[in-house]
Amino acid sequence: MSDEHLDGTDGTVEPGDSERVSPDRSAQPLRSVAGGEADRHTGPPLWRRLAAERWGEGPVADAMAAVILTLAIALGGYQIYTALVLDLDAYLQRVLHLMFVLVLVFLVCPAGKGRWERAVPMARVDLVFVVLAAMVGLYPVLFYGDIVARIGAPSAADLTMGIVAILLLLEACRRVIGLFMSVLAMAFLAYAWLGPLLPDAIAHRGYTYQRIVYHTYLFQEGIYGLALGIAATFVFIFILFGAMLLKTGGGDFFVGLAYCLTGRYAGGPAKGAVVGSALMGSVSGSAIANTVTTGAFTIPLMRRVGYRRHEAAGVEAAASTGGQLLPPIMGAGAFVMAELARVPYVDILKVALIPALMYFGVLFLFVHILARKHGIGGLPPDEMPRLGTVLVSGYHFLAPLLLLITLLLMYVTPLQAGLYATAALFLVASVRASSRLGLSDLAEVFVIAARNALGVSVATAVAGIIVGVVGLTGLGLKLSALMLDAADGRLLLTLVMVALASLVLGLGLPVTASYIVLIVLAGPALIELGLPLIVAHMIVYWYSQDSNVTPPVALAAFSAAGIAEADPMRTGLTAWKFAKGIYLIPLLMAYSPLLLNGTPTEVAMAVLSGSFALVAAAVALEGFLVRRTLLAERLALLAATVLILFPGLWPDLAGMALVAAVVVTQLLLRKNERPTLATPPG
Repeated sequence: MSDEHLDGTDGTVEPGDSERVSPDRSAQPLRSVAGGEADRHTGPPLWRRLAAERWGEGPVADAMAAVILTLAIALGGYQIYTALVLDLDAYLQRVLHLMFVLVLVFLVCPAGKGRWERAVPMARVDLVFVVLAAMVGLYPVLFYGDIVARIGAPSAADLTMGIVAILLLLEACRRVIGLFMSVLAMAFLAYAWLGPLLPDAIAHRGYTYQRIVYHTYLFQEGIYGLALGIAATFVFIFILFGAMLLKTGGGDFFVGLAYCLTGRYAGGPAKGAVVGSALMGSVSGSAIANTVTTGAFTIPLMRRVGYRRHEAAGVEAAASTGGQLLPPIMGAGAFVMAELARVPYVDILKVALIPALMYFGVLFLFVHILARKHGIGGLPPDEMPRLGTVLVSGYHFLAPLLLLITLLLMYVTPLQAGLYATAALFLVASVRASSRLGLSDLAEVFVIAARNALGVSVATAVAGIIVGVVGLTGLGLKLSALMLDAADGRLLLTLVMVALASLVLGLGLPVTASYIVLIVLAGPALIELGLPLIVAHMIVYWYSQDSNVTPPVALAAFSAAGIAEADPMRTGLTAWKFAKGIYLIPLLMAYSPLLLNGTPTEVAMAVLSGSFALVAAAVALEGFLVRRTLLAERLALLAATVLILFPGLWPDLAGMALVAAVVVTQLLLRKNERPTLATPPG
C-alpha cells in the first residue's frame, strides 16, 4: 500500500505524516478481518508462539508450550464444568480460577525487558512463582474445612499464604496491567494499616496486618470477592465465545456484512468500521482486542480511500470502545454492574441500548462529516463485497447470536446463556467446512481465551483488594461526603469530579477495574444527590471507558495508532473527539429519562433532544456540516448543546431550534455558493 502524499481538494499538498493516501485501485479485495490469533495460521500455533516469546527456542520452550496448552485447556474445561455443575462453593471456584490465571501469567508474561531480563535469571524465578501460585491456590481448597472451623482466628500458615498470595498478585498485576495499579493497591493496603495517622476527614481506627491479610485472602470481600467472581464465571464464558467467533471466521462475516451496508457511500470504509466494530465489540467484550482484530482490516481500507492516518485509527478506536457500551454483551463491567446493582443483566441491556445507539449515531455523523469535508468516496465497485455472497458464506453465525439475545431476554442467567451460545456456535461452525474447527483450531480457541482472560482476571482480583479495603474502612462514604461538600450539593460539579476521577484512575487501571473502584468511591455521592441506582452505575460505567480514547493513556487509540503507523498522541486526541458521546451522554442520563426512567413521551423527548445536542457538539467540534461552519454558527451550536443539557422542556426546545437554524443556514449558504463554484475563474 502506497504511503505517498496526495493533493488535497484545493490542489495543494498537505505536510505531515502521509496525511492522506490516494485510493489504491490495485489493492486486494476484502480479506480476513480477524487478524492475529483469530486467523487460521499456517505458522506455529499460538501456544508455541507464546512459549517462544518467553522461553526462546529449544527443548525448554517445547516443554513450556505443552504446559501452556495443557493449562489453557484445563482452565477452559474447568470454567465450562463449573458453569454446568454450579455446585462448587463460590469462594473455592474463584480461588482455583485465579490459581490457573497466576500460573499462566508467570509462564507467558516476562518480568521485564532488555537488560533486566538478561541480567536476572528470571526464568528460574518465574518457575518458583509458578509453584508458589499453585500453593496459595490449592491451600484454601485442601484446608477449607480447617479454615472455616477457625474463622476469625487465622493461623500462621493462613497469614503466610495470604501474604504470598497478595505479593504474587501484585507482581502479576505489574506484568499484565502495569505498575500503577499495583502501587494503587499497595496504597490502599497501607491506608487500612495507617488509618489513625491520617487526616481526620479520611482517618479510621486502623487494622493490624493480620486482619488486613486475613480479610484480603480468606474472605469473599478481598481478592476473591464479587469482581473476580464475575470474571471467573460470566466474563470468561463470553471471552471464550468471542475467541471461537473469531477463530471460526465469524468476525469476517460481521465486518463483511457491515461493508455491504455502508461501503458504497461517502466514507464507506469508515462507516463500515463503525458498524463492524460495533457488531464485533458487542460480542468480544474488549475494546483493545476489538481494535487490533478489526482494525487490522478496517484501518488500511480507510487509508486507501483517503482518510488520514490518525483519523482512520481514531475512528477504529472510538468504534471499538463503543462496543463495550452496546448490548448484547457489552464489557465485563456490565456484568459487575448487574451484580452490584442487584438487577437482572437483561435490565442492564434494556436501558443501555438507546444511549449506545446514540453514541454510534454521533460517531457515524463524524465520519460522514469527514468524508464530505475531504471529498472521500466509497469503495470502488470491484472491492465491494456482495451481500448475497457474504450471507451465504456466514449466515449460520447469526444463529448463536440470536440464541444469546433470546436467552437473555428470557432472563436466563448470562452464564448459562453464554454457555449455550458458545455450544451453538461450535455446532453451527461444524456444519460448514469453511468454519469447522479441527482439534488444533479448538485448542487454539482455548489458548486465545485463556490469554485474553489474564488481564481481566488479574485486574478484577486487584480491584477486589481495593474494594475490600474500602468496605473495611468505610472510605467510600468518607470520600462521597467530601465530594458532596466540595461540589456544594450540585450534581453537575459532582459529575465533573467523577469524570476527572475516572480519567485519573484510567491512567493505570483497565476500564473494568476503574469502574469497580469508582463506583464504590463515588457512587454513594451520586445516589445521595437523588440519581436512581441504575443511572448512577451507568454514568460511572460510561465514564470508566474514557481511558481507551483519552490521552495520555488511550489504550485502544494507541493500539490503533500502531496499526496505522500514526502519531499516538494525535490519534488519541482524534479518538477523544470522535468518542465525545462518552462524556456528553452521561450528562443526558443524569438530567433526562434517557435510561427509560420516565413515561414513553418523556423518553422520546430525551432521545430527540439528546440527539440534537450530540449533532450540535459534533458539528461544532469538526467545523463542518455541508460546508465549513462560520464562527457564529459554531458558537450557536455550542450554546444549543448547553441549553439541551440544561434540564427542562423550554431549554430543550430553544436548543433544538438553534440547531435547526444552523442546519438551514448551512443548506442555504451551500445553495448560494454552488453557482459561484461552478463558474470558471476569470
